[in-house]
Amino acid sequence: MIERVCVAGAGAIGSLFAGHLASKCEVYVLVRREAHARALNKSHLNVSSESGYSGVRVAATTEPADLPNVDLVIVACKGTDLETVATRLEGHFSGALVMPIQNGLGAEQIVRAHGDWPLISAVTFMSGTKHSDTHVEYILETPTWLGPYEDTPMETVEEIAELIRSSGLQAEAFADLRPAQWSKLIFNATVNAVAALTGLRHDFHFADESTPAGLGHLVHELVDEGKRVAAAVGVELREDPWEMNVLATQRGSAHYPSMLEDVDARRPTEIELITGSLIREAERVGVPVPLHTALYRLIKAKEAGYA
Repeated sequence: MIERVCVAGAGAIGSLFAGHLASKCEVYVLVRREAHARALNKSHLNVSSESGYSGVRVAATTEPADLPNVDLVIVACKGTDLETVATRLEGHFSGALVMPIQNGLGAEQIVRAHGDWPLISAVTFMSGTKHSDTHVEYILETPTWLGPYEDTPMETVEEIAELIRSSGLQAEAFADLRPAQWSKLIFNATVNAVAALTGLRHDFHFADESTPAGLGHLVHELVDEGKRVAAAVGVELREDPWEMNVLATQRGSAHYPSMLEDVDARRPTEIELITGSLIREAERVGVPVPLHTALYRLIKAKEAGYA
């Protein structure tokens, strides 16, 4: 029975989890800035979407020691902050389930190095826009995929998925998350990196193969590279990343990929946990990925150019 939840990281995704789960259980939010904590404690956390607007009470702090024991910790920070957040969690929340929800591969290993909590693997497709410390807009009402990590029971994963669904979010539980995780990895490594380098939001250009100059050709080739790595690793993809890309470009409005947001704000991207992890797996199984390697190096150079 999950009665208390801590959401570590209150960006768009963390705020969406906190704002919805607060209707079902006690929710505590661990944030980086004192001003952020004060704003959440003084006001409601407001979630808006096409279906309406709601405000809920959450308790926020910058110090894990200020919080009571909880049953579940959702680590919803960006991948670039994961090591820092996992270090802050070390020594706290004994017995709690911990669910890192970063893009890419390897989040569980980073968290495991800081505690022996039972872990749940997760990736999410939902997205939102954080308008202020106390207001997040729910943009893509799409699912979070969950699976057991190490010896966490499947029944526990299903319980968390049901809690998320009961709060008004979408969630699916899988006995093996890798097929879903790799579908998202290839999609993200392709779309995020291309968006960050071109400055384009995720729109029709990403699926355009109508002319030799169409960006869709490059996107398709990047997806195919990633699919070859997944096959060599022994993962049968749950969904075709190319079809995921095409469907996403047919939505009413162009999505603002997180890596493009980072580049526009001149801050570090999640390239290491996303494309970096794909390249490392490719090297491990001996599959060449020259296109993803080129994008990885270009993004790293762009970050170096911020100075």
